[in-house]
Amino acid sequence: MDSPDAGSQDRASVPGAGGNGSAAMEERVVEAKIARAMLSGPRAITRDATVAEMGVDGEIVVLRRGSNDWICFPGDENDVGNVPMCADPMGMQWMRDVLARKPRPTNAAPGLVYMLCGAAQHSNTDPFDRTSPPIPIGPHWMILWPFDARLCGLPSTVRDAGVWVMFDGTPYAYLHVCGTPWAGNEYKPGQIPIWTMRFGPSEEP
Repeated sequence: MDSPDAGSQDRASVPGAGGNGSAAMEERVVEAKIARAMLSGPRAITRDATVAEMGVDGEIVVLRRGSNDWICFPGDENDVGNVPMCADPMGMQWMRDVLARKPRPTNAAPGLVYMLCGAAQHSNTDPFDRTSPPIPIGPHWMILWPFDARLCGLPSTVRDAGVWVMFDGTPYAYLHVCGTPWAGNEYKPGQIPIWTMRFGPSEEP
């Protein structure tokens, strides 16, 4: 994965950026985008991450330079699949491969992507689908490396919690974890386990 410097440009270099009479409004828009992007992942990562926007051709426009290897994006709520997210270098490579419609991802190691603001996408089975009705998905994070639901014994359908294999049976299959890595009660020395169980309404009339 290239660094943000490769194939990218700073917002200040974009034609029209900071134009006459619009600088203050533009700065407020950029601040809002940065704030939204920083909500997409854990604060320990996003506070030092580069914040950028990505064009349809994969070009990156930097909104704020960071000091770690992560890039966070504000997304666009009017564009299905263009969601707030924070990706590491291998995750970015995987995302760029999808945008380029490559036959398979080229990341040489597992990638990580956080989408803790939730998402919407067109398909759970086809990574290149851009026309089907949107599927809403809650806050989640992704391990971008080949997974096979049959071999893992995991489901391959959208769930509101837990883990499933997205795009199962394709070269872009990956592990999808719905929820945050910090969900659940924390065990501390000296505590004893107490089993808890939830019950839902009966399906019987």
